[in-house]
Amino acid sequence: MDQNNDKLFGTFSPVNASDWEAQIIKDLKGADYQKKLVWKTADGFDVQPFYRDEDTFGIKSMASQPGEYPFVRGNQAQTNNWEIRQDIETDDQSEANRLAVDAVKRGATGLGLVASELETAADVADLLQGIDIKVVAINFGASSSYPALIKIVVEHVKSQKLEVANLKGSFDFDPISYLLLNGDFWKSEKSDMAEVATMVKLGKELMPAMKVVNVNAHYFNSAGATLVQELGFGLASGNEYLALATKSGISVDDTSQRMMFSFGVGSNYFMEIARLRAARLLWSKIVEQYKPANDSSMQMHIHCNTSAWNKTLFDPYVNLLRTTTEAMSAILGGTQSLSILPFDTFYKDPDEFSMRLARNQQIILKEEVYLDKVVDPAAGSYYIENLTQLIAEAAWKVFLQVEEQGGMVEAIKSGFVQDIVEKSAGQRLDDIANRRLIQLGTNQHPNPAEQMLEKIHFAEEEEMMEEEIYAEEDMEVEEEDDDEAPTTYKKIVLFGGSDAFDQLRLATEQFVSDGNKKPAVFLFNIGNLAMRKARAMFSTNFFGCAGYEILDNSGFDSVDDGVKAAKASKAEIVVVCSSDEEYATLVPVIAQKLKASNKELSLVVAGYPKEILETLKQSGVDEFIHVRSNLLQTLEKFQEKLGIF
Repeated sequence: MDQNNDKLFGTFSPVNASDWEAQIIKDLKGADYQKKLVWKTADGFDVQPFYRDEDTFGIKSMASQPGEYPFVRGNQAQTNNWEIRQDIETDDQSEANRLAVDAVKRGATGLGLVASELETAADVADLLQGIDIKVVAINFGASSSYPALIKIVVEHVKSQKLEVANLKGSFDFDPISYLLLNGDFWKSEKSDMAEVATMVKLGKELMPAMKVVNVNAHYFNSAGATLVQELGFGLASGNEYLALATKSGISVDDTSQRMMFSFGVGSNYFMEIARLRAARLLWSKIVEQYKPANDSSMQMHIHCNTSAWNKTLFDPYVNLLRTTTEAMSAILGGTQSLSILPFDTFYKDPDEFSMRLARNQQIILKEEVYLDKVVDPAAGSYYIENLTQLIAEAAWKVFLQVEEQGGMVEAIKSGFVQDIVEKSAGQRLDDIANRRLIQLGTNQHPNPAEQMLEKIHFAEEEEMMEEEIYAEEDMEVEEEDDDEAPTTYKKIVLFGGSDAFDQLRLATEQFVSDGNKKPAVFLFNIGNLAMRKARAMFSTNFFGCAGYEILDNSGFDSVDDGVKAAKASKAEIVVVCSSDEEYATLVPVIAQKLKASNKELSLVVAGYPKEILETLKQSGVDEFIHVRSNLLQTLEKFQEKLGIF
């Protein structure tokens, strides 16, 4: 056997980057390299179609190890274990306790609990009855006074003769997020921001292992911001809290170690992995400027929620696929804890089945996929290492912009932050409306037969019966008044990217439930076989997004046969599906024969034959649908014409 030391393939000449590019350009056959293959992100940086070893030479953090500064590779050195958190949204303490006990029994290692009704240590005891708080992390949210909450939780823990120092979890204290969501401070700017120091002091003295200040960056995600903006604004909020606490005489070590960052993780798989790595890198650089005594103070403690913004009302089981990849991104990126939103959260309160699925997604990723065994498996990937660097640079620019405004609070008061988020959200909504961004089951490949209105009404009725507080009319008035109430500062608005399409579909369902005929779309398939099939499929997807009935067929040999079938269908919309070349002769005849007896009929052409566009319009064509159509605006026009809106 040959024992020489020559490297495998050592006899082959190396191929450099320019050689690769030359071959790619050749294969493109004249197409523009930049337009075809370079991904221009919404955050202003370009992602190349391939990366090589030399692209990582300037990345200093690649020399670091897991658990080492600057913590790009994670806080843990030996394991990638994370907390499987089950968030329980009810403020009914008895029901919350029942669900919490069941969640822990079935694999949850952390709980998110509503603290709005906790006023005494006895209330805490009722909420936590049967839960081993020595083992399970408890995360409290929605309290009206977090300093008071800390004290009654400590009182309860001591009454159980447990060691307070061992209690793990967090308190969702975040006055900056409150300001963003409500357009004003809870009490006053001075009072709210002074509580940052109060919380850190109480945390150090009473509950040293708990995180007592939370940066809820995921709200930016839920308002439509980009992942880079979410990171940049989150870092700016964290820096504001550090500055406030240290100015009050509290050390950076005591403050940073008691902070937690919550990010919303979307479906951009590799970008989300890289974003969490970039987050730790940048936070370590920020904390370093405060000269901490311990390296561990430069670690960022991260909690992740699967994104609420990209989930859909229709075809909700697809949400399970989305949350699975999002969970994987968060875990591979090194999150310390993770909450998966149940798939049905977007039309009703999650039930035990959907909560169990959300919990089991994490359990499978841990116990069967073994994602807890390897720390930072993405390390060394040319692609992800470069993404980490690009995201870090872009997020740092956002951070510096906020600092130039005087910090996060001042940037919010001036509307700077809200305007950026609003602009990004508008662009993302436009991408969904034009199907540049696909939401499966909503703006592409919908199931027109799916019905959600009844499920929503049933969920609302159940909630009304449980609460027995307000009549439905009173609740609607209260919500409308709430939305219109003026605020001191501009708010960010949390919403879903599919909301407008959901309203289209629900309006169609309501129209039918009010006793009207379901709108029907007749596909007039004729001529070139390949083109009519392709355009029939396109049209089915297009009008299916409004929940209309699609009447398809195998095609017609003559115009008269098609016209006869179209009239018999009594469809409100007829879509001619053929080739551009055949439209010039076919469409005017079809238009004349159909519209002579039904002037209310909407005649649509699938495609955009620009040379004969005006001629076809004059012959009676009402609309052209094609890949550049604004799907949402076009369907809204049909809804108005049909009397649905």
